[in-house]
Amino acid sequence: MKPTTPFDPAEGLAWVRRRGGGALAEKMGIEWVEFTPERAIATMPVEGNTQPVGLLHGGAYVVLAESLGSMHANLLATLASGAGTRLAVGVDINATHTRSAVSGLVTGICTPLHAGRSLAVHEIVVRDEDGRRCSTVRITNLIKELPAAG
Repeated sequence: MKPTTPFDPAEGLAWVRRRGGGALAEKMGIEWVEFTPERAIATMPVEGNTQPVGLLHGGAYVVLAESLGSMHANLLATLASGAGTRLAVGVDINATHTRSAVSGLVTGICTPLHAGRSLAVHEIVVRDEDGRRCSTVRITNLIKELPAAG
């Protein structure tokens, strides 16, 4: 599912910002940094997304990762269909948390592991401001045709 024409990186950021990441991503403070067919990057603040002991909540890592992986799968589906007639929906996600962020921003880098006609699998690595890996997430999205308008 690679684009057949050259892709302008600014076009990807404009696409994701125009589409929006949804109300939850907005509440979590997710900011899109890069969005190309090869990868997607976003940041999220630790503050406001912590568990009671002050660590970034494990679910917050997953929200960041799912936002990145699902939106990237939708970009790939849109580029492949040309007319935007395909949609990606999450069907599986798993996360392994290996470190806890306690302040600043975390950055998620999302790369496709498989981008086919019906499935997209992405790995998202979330790092703290010191570059330490905090969480590794894998998401699988089903690519399907949008229902016909009618």
